Amino acid sequence: MGNTNSNTSEDAAAKHDFLRPQRRDRPPHDEALRPGARQESLREANLLLITEEIFASTEPLSRADLSIRTGMTRSTVSRLVDDLLAAGIVREGSPIIGPSRGRPAVPLTPARKTLAGLGVEVNVDFMAARVLDLTGSVLAEAIVEGDYRSSEPKKVLNEAGELAVRVAEQAVATGAWVVGTVLALPGLVAADQRSLLLAPNLGWTDVDVVELLCAPVTDGLFGYSVTVANEAKLAALAVAHELTEADGEEQTFLYVSAQMGIGSAVVIDGVVEVGPHGWAGELGHLSVEPSGPACSCGSNGCLEVYAGKHALLAAAGLEPSATAEDLIQLVEPTDAYPYDSGQKANEAINRAGWSLGVALAGAMNVLDVHDVVLGGEFGPLTDLLRPRIEEQLERRVLASHWADFRVRESGTGLAPATSGGAMRALRAVVEAPQDWVPVS
Repeated sequence: MGNTNSNTSEDAAAKHDFLRPQRRDRPPHDEALRPGARQESLREANLLLITEEIFASTEPLSRADLSIRTGMTRSTVSRLVDDLLAAGIVREGSPIIGPSRGRPAVPLTPARKTLAGLGVEVNVDFMAARVLDLTGSVLAEAIVEGDYRSSEPKKVLNEAGELAVRVAEQAVATGAWVVGTVLALPGLVAADQRSLLLAPNLGWTDVDVVELLCAPVTDGLFGYSVTVANEAKLAALAVAHELTEADGEEQTFLYVSAQMGIGSAVVIDGVVEVGPHGWAGELGHLSVEPSGPACSCGSNGCLEVYAGKHALLAAAGLEPSATAEDLIQLVEPTDAYPYDSGQKANEAINRAGWSLGVALAGAMNVLDVHDVVLGGEFGPLTDLLRPRIEEQLERRVLASHWADFRVRESGTGLAPATSGGAMRALRAVVEAPQDWVPVS
């Protein structure tokens, strides 16, 4: 992908990158508001509708089910389904014989091990790669620990590219084909979706990350498109998918994750809201105490300096290599860790919970979103942080007497941004299925 010369088109691409189709511009008054559809565009629209129905359904659908849901004739549905089968987008299950006479219903579901997306992540203390197929199943993955603070972008991204190549090759060996790749980074991403503007905790500024990531690739193994996006927003995409599947409805929540710093995102009805430039939701650099300690971003008193992973561990008297589980052992008194030894840890948790509550209360007053999902190192600490957070929410959110606050743990596991990246890469298939149908 090359850089575009239009800032307007770049901003539009960033704004709608995770999300809903763009609204059409209103045509001039002397043109038809709704020009008649070409036969080919009608077919594409119908193919998209069939694809959306199959992928959105919690139960496998038959051709008859699709005909009823879409209002299309059975012959039209059958032709479109045949195209999707040929493209490797859907698959047929075993026929189901019903109580009535007639042909058995053949269930249709997303295809396995055909088309796949590759997600890659570079964070402060690890890099990872993961390939998902259209069912969301993991075909291959790898996570490598490291210390990438103040690192050299070229060296690190070349290593990440080599890791991604190995993982992609493992996925291809299962019979899948990688259609695209998305790289997740903890920082501000340019609207061209290939450049990083700033990643304070990595020490990177103005880097063409896509070029460096792709340096080890010579055979198109990363697919047709390679882009970069913010790590927290991709993780939130994976969390939204997980929660929607679990609850059976699209979710609205504030996602906050701790690695070295803090990543965050706003999800409305299952859509990650990124703003006109793609930078919305940066709670980690919301100042909770303007005269507070200096932050790596250049400001003072940011949420990150109170509740970021390294700030939290340092305040508890633990080494930077310690884990959330180590902190929990100090906070919860045992024979090995009496209460007195955990005083600093309790104070650190109190301070982190207070700062998170202050920042989240401000976001809730602006956005009217009262559900919070904690990820990363915050996940295991959710039970400890929740009462401190809710105390501030009750005090500071104007609608607190009428709102139902919920603070819960994300269950997406390690490196959720790689899953989000793979999902986003696969949108090229689900949102434009006609591009993958073989030419007859």
